[in-house]
Amino acid sequence: MTQTATSILLFGSTGSIGRAVHTELIAQGYTVVAPVREGAAPNFHERLPCDMSMPAIKMIMEQGDFSAVISCLASRTGAPKEADAIDYALNSAILKTTVSTKIPRFVLLSAICVQKPKLAFQHAKLRFESELSNAPVTWSIVRPTAYFKSLSGQLNRLRAGKPFLLFGGGALTACKPISDADLAAYLIKCLTSPECENRILPIGGPGPAITPREQGQMLFDALDRPSKFKSVPVWLMTGIIGVLSILGLGFPKCRDKAELAKIGKYYATESMLVWDDVAGVYDADATPEYGTKTLADHYANITQADVADDRGAHAVF
Repeated sequence: MTQTATSILLFGSTGSIGRAVHTELIAQGYTVVAPVREGAAPNFHERLPCDMSMPAIKMIMEQGDFSAVISCLASRTGAPKEADAIDYALNSAILKTTVSTKIPRFVLLSAICVQKPKLAFQHAKLRFESELSNAPVTWSIVRPTAYFKSLSGQLNRLRAGKPFLLFGGGALTACKPISDADLAAYLIKCLTSPECENRILPIGGPGPAITPREQGQMLFDALDRPSKFKSVPVWLMTGIIGVLSILGLGFPKCRDKAELAKIGKYYATESMLVWDDVAGVYDADATPEYGTKTLADHYANITQADVADDRGAHAVF
């Protein structure tokens, strides 16, 4: 149903989720202002090129009449400096201006992996989550499970006849992946739904939790090829992290690579589901589901076309 025209300030509109949010906002009748860096999105008239400095952003926020801010901002690599600058500092500065300009609502795209923080970008996200949840605005913090694109990076390997790579036996982890479109619809739902107000909201896509081996089998089925898997031991990545960490004591680039390897290991060994702290387990049944699009549907679509791998630099495979 078309919404009454309302002006929304959208940050992070050039990322995959941000693009989907932008598209869905327009489809639902919202007016969108989306600040982006110069030259980042010349084909979208609702996007507003600026230098993305806080003075420029503040001017936009002060001159507009916005009913809400949606932030899909996130560091691409997850490296400590980038995470602190974007996941925390930029969001924090935007929130302060949200409060000072009396914009009443703030919807944040976060991540479910912050439940068990071990990495710099997770701590940066949690710092901002805490700041937002204590701010004098109506807020929603959305923590999605895995994205479809993050589970599609091995498609071209399989097309080339290579095996699907697994950590261990491929059942160490599980997730309920959610499509960009369904997640966008959920984020926009938070603009008007009382049940989303002032809450942390984990959210996954429809259907049962899926292990990496099951993901691989889905890809082979979509390609109509016999399945072929290769197991990679977790200790191998642990060793790589150790070597890079030692080298990082003298070489900053190695230190950054060690952090990326730690991120890769985290996603390879931790499920993207709701964590039951009392039982000490990930709980698929407690992970909410939303939307209609399944990972199998996505695989069926992407196997019919060339797909560029636009995942972050920390992607495992």
